[in-house]
Amino acid sequence: MEFLKLRIAIILLASVIYTAEAQVNQQVLETAFSKSYELEKTGDFSAAMDELKGVYVDGSYEINLRLGWLNYNAGLFDEAVVFYTIAQKLKPYSEEARFGLIMPLSALGKWNEVIVLYNKILEINPNNTVALYRLGLIYYGRKEYNKAHSLFKKLVDLYPFGYDGLLMLGWTSYFQGNYNEAKVLFNKVKLYNPADASATEGLELMK
Repeated sequence: MEFLKLRIAIILLASVIYTAEAQVNQQVLETAFSKSYELEKTGDFSAAMDELKGVYVDGSYEINLRLGWLNYNAGLFDEAVVFYTIAQKLKPYSEEARFGLIMPLSALGKWNEVIVLYNKILEINPNNTVALYRLGLIYYGRKEYNKAHSLFKKLVDLYPFGYDGLLMLGWTSYFQGNYNEAKVLFNKVKLYNPADASATEGLELMK
């Protein structure tokens, strides 16, 4: 019986110690994040990173994500890629980490990798309007109008009176030679904004 009481006492003591350590660690993390936010506001990204590197844990999604953001803002794109990639691997379904990773990859001009990431986001969440629009813009810029059209079309299906989707679907239809569809879309844009210069230009080109 005495042995059992001693065992229970040890377990309870260990639990108290663990709880106290967890609270301290949480407080340390909160302090580090708080300081990093304040330093970021002043534009001192290096010092903001140092605060988090002082409490760095490999398995922390939050620290890696934030270090990705800070490195990106500091213009350290390769380093940003490293931290965002770690965050993405820690949370495989995270759209947040992939959108973060897209920023430094875009800055580095690695557009094929960016396309892969947008497609992965859309595989996980087919109705992600940001991914639909931005991937559509990439294909539009590459003059791959069929691919762009399918993305902008889905965006317009989700937001039938959304300015960006209507305008880009209008221009994509125009460059595909589908003038009837383009006219309808440009006219819808002008209902959204009667003075819209881009839609007006598109309509003038088809007179």
